[in-house]
Amino acid sequence: MFKNMIVYRIAPQWQVELTQVEEALAKAPFMECGATQEKSLGWVPPRGDAHGPLAESVGGQWILRFMVESKVLPGSVLARRVKEKAERIEQETGRKPGKKESKELKDEAKLDLLPMAFTKQGSMWVWIDTASRLLVLDTSSQGRADEVVTLLVESLPGLSVSLINTQTSPQAAMSHWLKEQEPPVGFTVDRECELKSASEEKAVVRYARHPLDIEEVQAHIAAGKLPTKLALTWDDRVSFMLTEGLQIKKVSFLDTVFEGTKADDGGFDTDVAIATGELVKLIPDLIEALGGEAESGVASAAQAVAAGAAPAAVTAPSSAPTAHSAPARKSAGGGMVTGPRDAPVDTDPESAPF
Repeated sequence: MFKNMIVYRIAPQWQVELTQVEEALAKAPFMECGATQEKSLGWVPPRGDAHGPLAESVGGQWILRFMVESKVLPGSVLARRVKEKAERIEQETGRKPGKKESKELKDEAKLDLLPMAFTKQGSMWVWIDTASRLLVLDTSSQGRADEVVTLLVESLPGLSVSLINTQTSPQAAMSHWLKEQEPPVGFTVDRECELKSASEEKAVVRYARHPLDIEEVQAHIAAGKLPTKLALTWDDRVSFMLTEGLQIKKVSFLDTVFEGTKADDGGFDTDVAIATGELVKLIPDLIEALGGEAESGVASAAQAVAAGAAPAAVTAPSSAPTAHSAPARKSAGGGMVTGPRDAPVDTDPESAPF
């Protein structure tokens, strides 16, 4: 549970009960793809019980689970079917299909093949911490996170969220930690990182299972290479990979987390309690290590949209990185999504469990 994380801040004016969340999610339950349906998405019971609640509370932490199913239709198979249809038309009429007709043939071919296509499913844990006003998604793909956040904002009236934005960019902080060999208080630098050149060559240097407190790493940074990934451990309890886009990957709970628990203490409630209990302390410590949180603008944007005014772009303080907040996007449900104007790049979206 929560092997990867993208973290959002929830605007303070959003105050709802768990029952209201349950009612909202019940309007968009997951259903398997129909015969000619390419993709289906929605909410499933997080415990895995049929007809169970779609929103669970464990120790005051709300847990949801998003499911998506898509049909697998190889491009080569589709192209072959389109070609067969086009050849048949040419044989019967003596003419080749034009551009518009070719597009129609492709749509027809897709409808022919979809009932026979295999399906694949993926799910994502969604954690809402109402006390800390955090929305955490178990994914490392910003594109997939956007899809879920959009659905949440549309489903839950008044919900407004913003990607966490820190005073110091993760890349600048990681460069400092490696160059000065001074990790932030409570953290240690582990044995894995990726450095990338900002030049046109885009040279990349990767270290795996290798000490990083060496002159070679410092020389790469001095030469202009910047960290895009760095393995860290927090409080000897949780190891993870921090990325330049403030995505948290490869989350692993260390043995000290499980001291005092029995081998048969597993199950949904235990897993949620352990994961959220550690991460609710790690996240603010990581934000603090990055200079604290910059103004997200989600609250002021919400007020501006509610008043019918165009929300102004919010800029970070002068000491912050150059990524500014974008104007809020208002949803049909009355909420908004704001965040850095340039969303983090999906460097390796296929590695995400969802």
